[in-house]
Amino acid sequence: MKSPATTLSLLSTVATMATSSWIDEDTPEALRTTKSLVDGSTYHLVMSDEFNVPDRTFTDGHDPTWTALDKSDDDYSASGGGSLHFYNSSMVSTTPDGMLTIQSILEDTSWTHLDLVKKEQVTKTTHFKSGMIQSWNKFCFTGGIIEVDVILPGEPDIGGLWPAMWLLGNLGRATYEASTNNLWPWSYDKCDRKKQDSQSISACNKANHFGLNKEQGRGATEIDILELMAGDSGGALPATEPPIMLPYADLTLQVAPGIAENRPQSGSQPVRSVDHSHSGYATSVAENWYDNLTVAGNTSLNPFFYGTYLGPTKKNEPVTRSKKQAFQADAVGAMKQLGPEHFKTPHTFRLEWQPGRGGSLDWFSKSYKKVDENGTVFHMEGDGKGQDWEHSLHIPDFALDEAMGSKIPEEPSYVIFNTAISSTWAFPYNVPDWCPKCYDCYDPKCQCSFNPGFCAMMKTGKVALKIDSVRVYQSRDDDAHSGKPHSVGCDPVEFPTREYIKGFEYRYMRNPPFVYDDKHPLRDVKTGGGACKVDADCGGGGVETEDVDEDWEMSGTKTMEEVLDLDNNGGESSLREDQSPLAHLKDKEHKIQPRERKLADHPLPSSNSEEEKSTLDKPPVSTEAVVTTKKDKKVLTSTNRKPKGQCVEATNVGLFGIKTESRKQCKCNEGYTGPHCLSIDKQDEKPGAEALKEKIDYLFEHRAKPYLTGFHIMLGGIFAGVFLAFLVVDNVTKRRKRM
Repeated sequence: MKSPATTLSLLSTVATMATSSWIDEDTPEALRTTKSLVDGSTYHLVMSDEFNVPDRTFTDGHDPTWTALDKSDDDYSASGGGSLHFYNSSMVSTTPDGMLTIQSILEDTSWTHLDLVKKEQVTKTTHFKSGMIQSWNKFCFTGGIIEVDVILPGEPDIGGLWPAMWLLGNLGRATYEASTNNLWPWSYDKCDRKKQDSQSISACNKANHFGLNKEQGRGATEIDILELMAGDSGGALPATEPPIMLPYADLTLQVAPGIAENRPQSGSQPVRSVDHSHSGYATSVAENWYDNLTVAGNTSLNPFFYGTYLGPTKKNEPVTRSKKQAFQADAVGAMKQLGPEHFKTPHTFRLEWQPGRGGSLDWFSKSYKKVDENGTVFHMEGDGKGQDWEHSLHIPDFALDEAMGSKIPEEPSYVIFNTAISSTWAFPYNVPDWCPKCYDCYDPKCQCSFNPGFCAMMKTGKVALKIDSVRVYQSRDDDAHSGKPHSVGCDPVEFPTREYIKGFEYRYMRNPPFVYDDKHPLRDVKTGGGACKVDADCGGGGVETEDVDEDWEMSGTKTMEEVLDLDNNGGESSLREDQSPLAHLKDKEHKIQPRERKLADHPLPSSNSEEEKSTLDKPPVSTEAVVTTKKDKKVLTSTNRKPKGQCVEATNVGLFGIKTESRKQCKCNEGYTGPHCLSIDKQDEKPGAEALKEKIDYLFEHRAKPYLTGFHIMLGGIFAGVFLAFLVVDNVTKRRKRM
């Protein structure tokens, strides 16, 4: 008989061979494979969402892939006011032009919670409402290629918005700080007793419970595909090589443990050597940072943010971190120059992720080349005509290993899209002393706290992050790429998460008193039940004219019914310091030079020529051009779509089958789900670590069981009847004797 461990390994192997069911039926066949721009091998589509179906909703329980949040953002809510927005799922939807849209608007949200320090109920109000959508504990993947087509929100020269596309390890749920405390962003699998207290799941642990593997270090790792820093810097930013100016995209790996000593100074590039005076004494000390990072094109290492120190928490913060548990996290990243067109038309950003030891991270963006009248070659971004890929940033695993012993993330990770509004990101760094530092666009006294034009932009009501599509590809040949094998699933055997999340569900849930109806972190996805008038309301193709009482609202079907559930956290905490690219000038006498050129008029020089190249080496990259063809174009017509559902009479059936109510509601056809049947019913086709455990053969798993047939049951019934009759007769006989 096989041992449980052997059986688990075999089941894992079989499960890995299964294909994923996360692919959108609208993804063109021509885009179901792609070539790696690093190793040139073929990758196959494992997940996609084209967002072609309009009016999809993403409130908890509405979609099998995505969940839009309804809560405050507690990750960035301590420093200088921090988080200024409230996440509301009504801000996330799909539009008729085939876009996932995340709106950001001016609208107050107020809620009352218990202040643990004051020991009293306090009311908090945010003046902005925005959206975050995440595939946490639904769709996760480890390794491969992710491509996102995006239109950035707002205006390129107005700072204040913080849109992002990123990956987070499934052990942590974004904005649920209790779940990420001392897990974010650890990518460390060595036993170091000095670091053990800081890493919740340490390789020093001899017995990791809740389904975790013993002696395995774990974390909620973070890879930022893109974070936007917009604004008007008045020219090239200091310490950028080549010169970068706002707006730019941050491409970053957040990693822990970080470098604790001799860190680079914010606003300066890392010092790579020691200079000596004539007397032989060192005049500058080399700073510790990651070597062998490579950039290309209009991309510079980011000198304005090298990471976050997570110190001991304060009394009013929603998590607890002692002095022994404090640690340094590093932000290893680059700044990618953007242009005005990134805010007007979709542009593609790609991350190639080879996980674990020997792996790497590679960021790419579409660009094209232009030659001016002098023969100088420029890399151009933002005109919508780009066909070639530019290799923006390369981080090899050995760079992490040599610096701190950390590694390229190997955690099953989920996808997040959001737009935050935080006073620590792209907000004015030099607010005058007389400014009250309030953040209400409708209060004239607060105008000095915003960048010029920000409130006017928000008052238009047209600010939105738009995602045209997201696609994930993986290799089927482990020998064709570096790093560890690729996989799909949130609970792989090698890095399980499901049992741990169940064991600590409270860390992944919103806090009372506003959400007593939340029994688990995620609600079951509804299959139909949404209010409708005609089949078209349920993804059907037919048109009906039957009238329905417009005043009637079916319980549990309106989009807004759940989006006002609020979150209550007893305090505020920040995971990041002020990341403004100009923040380092606070204590210096530097002044920004007047604007010399506009992005649209004078493109930045590229690093194509030998004279213009960055001092860093160019990463290995495929020279194959990626060409968009007619087959790649999005098709939004619904004439060829099969119906997703139908509008039928709604019945509530009582105990005896009596119809108690009759109204119209959606009934989903096979393969579709959601209140209005607008989502494809996606799920993992392979079992995870928890499910596989239930299939292990144990010693007494197949012991003999009673053999019963209908005759045996009938015979047993006869004996039981005779026995009951005997008891009745005996009871009657005893009564007669007493009389």
